[in-house]
Amino acid sequence: MKKASEALSEALDKVVTKNILKSALKCLDYTWKRFRKTLKKKQDNLEYEEKLNKLLQLFQLSQKGHVDLFFGDESSFNMEGYVPYGWQPKGEYIQITPSKTPSTKVFGLMDLQERLYAYTSKENLNTEAVITFIEDFWKQHRHPCVIVLDNAPIHKSKVFLKKVEEWNELDLYIFFLPKYSPHLNPIEILWRKMKYEWIPYESIEKQQQLDNTIDEIK
Repeated sequence: MKKASEALSEALDKVVTKNILKSALKCLDYTWKRFRKTLKKKQDNLEYEEKLNKLLQLFQLSQKGHVDLFFGDESSFNMEGYVPYGWQPKGEYIQITPSKTPSTKVFGLMDLQERLYAYTSKENLNTEAVITFIEDFWKQHRHPCVIVLDNAPIHKSKVFLKKVEEWNELDLYIFFLPKYSPHLNPIEILWRKMKYEWIPYESIEKQQQLDNTIDEIK
């Protein structure tokens, strides 16, 4: 902002302060806010359209009761907290106690009716862990089902893809989202809600408290 005001002052041969520049930007309907991250530029447009159409078809099949449609994903939670800023009483600060504790990893499977199957682990999630969780889910479910996953390496390993072929014979299918398309996975909304709204990090002091809160939510 300072460099911009100095450059304008030099170009216009007139003093342009930071306040004047801010006022001008507001008049042009600019507002100060966080930039949003996007992966859209990395997407393959053809792949995206093809897979989006297939996903819509799967949704229609699930609406008619032909298959169950679940969305799977991994996330992790730790004592660092995920609240960069928020509304606070004037002159006061909501304090979050940081702690270098291990993260709790969660693998979840959620449908659009908000049925959730969630599995937690203290270890890093790998292909074998995800296979174990999906097979446990399948033992409970036993109805033609499609699980939607992203393209994480643990979902595309040779071991996992071989398992996908076995699951197909049991009417359990895996559908991979187009690359760089997390917005097509509704369970991502659940993770955001948990991290930014539902977990009261300001009142949590120990990892066990965090784990208990995660268990209550799931």
